[in-house]
Amino acid sequence: MEVEKATVEDAPAIHALIAQCAGNGRMLPRPLGDIYRNIREFYVIRDDDGLVGCGALVVVWDKLGEIRSVAIRQDARGKGAGSRIVEACLEEGGELALPSIFVLTYEKEFFARFGFAVVDKAVLPHKVWSDCVNCPKFPDCDEEAMLLEL
Repeated sequence: MEVEKATVEDAPAIHALIAQCAGNGRMLPRPLGDIYRNIREFYVIRDDDGLVGCGALVVVWDKLGEIRSVAIRQDARGKGAGSRIVEACLEEGGELALPSIFVLTYEKEFFARFGFAVVDKAVLPHKVWSDCVNCPKFPDCDEEAMLLEL
């Protein structure tokens, strides 16, 4: 399973994969236009059947990054694709000298395996005011905030 940077051609498949996971309650949906605008932040894994998984690293502030939209095709779950995507995001975070990376997730146990720890959302003020205020679940977010110090 090779992790690659996404291309513009991957955007519709990324959108469909995220929509599938969102439909199962595993994550929040993302508009296709948002995926196109942020395609440079995405990593993907492919197989002969198409896109296996995706995920993105977003620089939120000078000392803070976010891993978001980690989605794995149903038949590929539990085979390491999600871990490979998160590892690629963490490696890039290190290359960018980000001291901290966070996630907002429903998959707390998965991210804990990488050293992420649950934190109060109040420690993520830039995130709250830049993205969360536009979310339909704001201010009643039911995702867990987790932080990893690199």
